[in-house]
Amino acid sequence: MPAVKEYSVEEKLSSLVKLQKIDSKLDQIQILKGELPMEVSDLEDEIQGLTSRKNRIEEEINGITDFIEQKKNAIKEAAEMVSKYEKQSEAVKNSREFEAINKEIEMQQLEGKLAEKHIRDANEELAEKVKQLEHANKQIASKETVLNGKKADLEKIIAETEKEEQQYSQLATDARKGMDDRLLYSYDRIRKSYRNGLAVVPVDRDACGGCYNAIPPQKQSEIKQRKKVMVCENCGRILVDDDLNNSVEIA
Repeated sequence: MPAVKEYSVEEKLSSLVKLQKIDSKLDQIQILKGELPMEVSDLEDEIQGLTSRKNRIEEEINGITDFIEQKKNAIKEAAEMVSKYEKQSEAVKNSREFEAINKEIEMQQLEGKLAEKHIRDANEELAEKVKQLEHANKQIASKETVLNGKKADLEKIIAETEKEEQQYSQLATDARKGMDDRLLYSYDRIRKSYRNGLAVVPVDRDACGGCYNAIPPQKQSEIKQRKKVMVCENCGRILVDDDLNNSVEIA
């Protein structure tokens, strides 16, 4: 079984500095994209919701239109029945039959008037639904215009940075290989704690390069010796001396 290589503290710190510089480059690319990916996603969700609403309104319009057609047919049928009963009334033999036919005529006329009222009410509802549909279509068109613009901006940034992002992503993957698991865990945890993603910082002008808290001379001396991993007592970031930080380069 091959022996696992033991890395010195200085080598571990150098690896951390390198990983930090690579991750910072990736962070810069994400900053260039800004809120665009989230904005694009939110707009797509919003358009999807508006489209669902538009589809529901269209279904309601179709339902109202069908209802109006049914009522128009009912009016036509009632008129035909009135005409039929009027012809029958010409041939009645007694007042009883005449009254019965008149009642049927009145019933059919009432059915026709009720259907006409239903049509008027339905037409009012239909007009309101048509307005809602027009508003939904305008909203969708407006949102799609904004979405297309943001997508174009995002695609332009992606096109400009894609190669660089792939390069640094691969470098980050390679840099993580062989690193101490506990140190890597601490690094990732610290990175997530700060919006700027800085987990490893140099001592700059006698202060922490992350929170700018003063670092005592004795601690600075220990940091320069690179014999153990030192952290800022104020922010918890991993501290390295400026010379080591400047000496580490990324491809």
